[in-house]
Amino acid sequence: MRAAAVLFPCALLLVSCGTPEYRAERSICEAEWVKRIPPNYVQQLVERTRYEERPTGQSTCVTTGNVTNCTNVMMTIAIPYTAVETVDANKSRRDVQIKACAAKACQAKFGNAECETAAG
Repeated sequence: MRAAAVLFPCALLLVSCGTPEYRAERSICEAEWVKRIPPNYVQQLVERTRYEERPTGQSTCVTTGNVTNCTNVMMTIAIPYTAVETVDANKSRRDVQIKACAAKACQAKFGNAECETAAG
């Protein structure tokens, strides 16, 4: 779940790049290539790491008047674990085709692979 929270914004950022014209061409290509190379969801084991705060056994104390307040000194430790993740085995193959399709369409319509207009 944590990986999805990190990867989704990154993927969104990558897809949101380019001109509106490029995004439109890419969208058309995505619709075409998802039919040609459909998603193939498989589960795979992945190594992940989670972090926890643990007390070191030391404490820091501050005395104000007759009152002493102590707090435990904490350290962050990494805990590796194995998780099952569902991935689309065809995604990378399909993404290459989508990118090539969009570049080809942009080249045909705008004279460049990025769909940049003369005003852009």
